[in-house]
Amino acid sequence: MTGIGVLASTASLADERREQLVLISFDGAHDNRLWDRSLAMANRSGARFTYFLSCTFLMSKAERQTYKAPGHSAGRSNVGFAQVRSEALTRLGHIWSAYQSGNEIGSHGCGHFDGKDWSKSDWLGEFEQFDAALANAWRNNGVQAPSGWARFAKTGIRGFRAPYLSTGDGLFAALESRDFAYDASTVSNGPASPDFSKPTAHFALPLIPEGPKQRAIIAMDYNLFVRHSAGLETPSKSKEFEERALDAFRAAFEAEYSGKRRPLQLGFHFVEMNGGAYWNALERFTDETCGRPEVACVTYQEAVRRLKRPDGSAS
Repeated sequence: MTGIGVLASTASLADERREQLVLISFDGAHDNRLWDRSLAMANRSGARFTYFLSCTFLMSKAERQTYKAPGHSAGRSNVGFAQVRSEALTRLGHIWSAYQSGNEIGSHGCGHFDGKDWSKSDWLGEFEQFDAALANAWRNNGVQAPSGWARFAKTGIRGFRAPYLSTGDGLFAALESRDFAYDASTVSNGPASPDFSKPTAHFALPLIPEGPKQRAIIAMDYNLFVRHSAGLETPSKSKEFEERALDAFRAAFEAEYSGKRRPLQLGFHFVEMNGGAYWNALERFTDETCGRPEVACVTYQEAVRRLKRPDGSAS
């Protein structure tokens, strides 16, 4: 084969390679300062994130009695509520800005309760309360909603992640009943392609190697926090933990990028643990990764669109 022919053949193979998808998500989506930081990160790196929102953060304490989780008294939430209406309104502005710029808002339920034993009807009630909180959030906080919000609240929420990654038959039945496009609540032994065998696709956060002994860990900041410092804030070791996290993210990415190119999923919270170690690692990772050739840092909804064949199977 001539040199030109070799080059043409190589280019053809490269064109046929599957792009490496990276899916970065945040659970809770409450701290307004971290909304600012994450949106700046997205704009700088070209990444688009998925924010799994807890709906009680749209309610001020004055409205807390309007929420009642299955099996709990009215006004209870494991993650609290907005302190004042101005805080909720700032958060709503961030949500709207994120959505309009191509990021995704998903559901994390409302009060962050463990629903593994909830029935289908329990979960349907939780979803209904999420929908109502989102649809009425601006009005309940004394301001008219922006144009387009009603449509977004009705059709824009297509994905879900369970608090504590705690799932059950009731949840999965409710997700399918409500026609959710995907669930992102399970865990897999390493990066895995999503399961499109059911009406609601299933994405799983992967176990990835981490640390000197390369022990597997869920690719999520909280799990790193518990491993590194037993869940106790240790800012004096923040840089060490940041480097360990970044090394793990890089290695997991490179293994897929040079291999099977299954989607790599990384999960975070709107909390800066261990002096911001994991957010710092994430910023460095997105800055160096999301602009690379054949890489797309996308939302879960976008991943569904790119990966799902017309017959419903994975591409």
